[in-house]
Amino acid sequence: MTIHIVTDSACDLTEAQTRTSNITVVPLSIRFGATEYTDRVDLSADQFWEQMAKVSSLPETAAPSPGAFEQAYRNAAANGATGVVCITISSALSATHQSALLAAQAVSESVSVTVIDSKSITGGQGTMVLAASAAANGGASRAEVAAIAQSFIGRTFVYGAVDTLDNLRKGGRIGGAQALVGSLLSIKPIVNVSSGSVEEAGKQRTRGKALAFLADFVGKAKAANGSVAHVHLMHGNAKTADIEEMLRLLAPSVPREDVVIGQIGAVIGTHAGPGIMGLTFVSPA
Repeated sequence: MTIHIVTDSACDLTEAQTRTSNITVVPLSIRFGATEYTDRVDLSADQFWEQMAKVSSLPETAAPSPGAFEQAYRNAAANGATGVVCITISSALSATHQSALLAAQAVSESVSVTVIDSKSITGGQGTMVLAASAAANGGASRAEVAAIAQSFIGRTFVYGAVDTLDNLRKGGRIGGAQALVGSLLSIKPIVNVSSGSVEEAGKQRTRGKALAFLADFVGKAKAANGSVAHVHLMHGNAKTADIEEMLRLLAPSVPREDVVIGQIGAVIGTHAGPGIMGLTFVSPA
């Protein structure tokens, strides 16, 4: 029995990670004005941030079509998969999950597909995908792989320090953080996406205090649960000094060598904006 893992490009896994783990990534699309790009196919994360620095209006993101997922499922079956587990970006933030479900119904006579709403984004979603892939590559059944992926839901935490909420507001993803919109310009908002929706988690006066506030979530989680795992520092073209400061602030809770550093791509970056600093981690079961 061979189970194949499919996900979408909001997971922010690198090409090396997906290739090594035999994961198929169905990309979302990004539109800058009249020009549309396929995420991570003809627009890398670095190229996206370069484009963002040149434009004044917010780009638009679009979910993959059901046909794109259908093709991924059929390709998996053609390559010998007896089943597929597809893990998507939070359904509260994108129509991607719905496309994946429709595609699963379309191929039901050819291959069995389990579609899981990660209720997460970026490194949180990516962690779930990699865990599912490890189980699948180890010979686990479709039900077993799905159960492992689902076990991460509810204990995967995603926090972000953003420079502005303008992108989230304009993109319609502001969610429960709406109350922060009217804050003074000097306020640095902290958002919580652990439930799959954007919620307010706090606000700080300076970037430095915002990063310390962010790191504190990890420290408190470790103190409460004894440990944390799969810690990812995900950033949107952040300054090297900010990344180093974040690592320094995390050090009392998580050694530098245990922190995975990743670049947030176009899907999340469009709405979070440049300079976003995010932390994702998993608490014990």
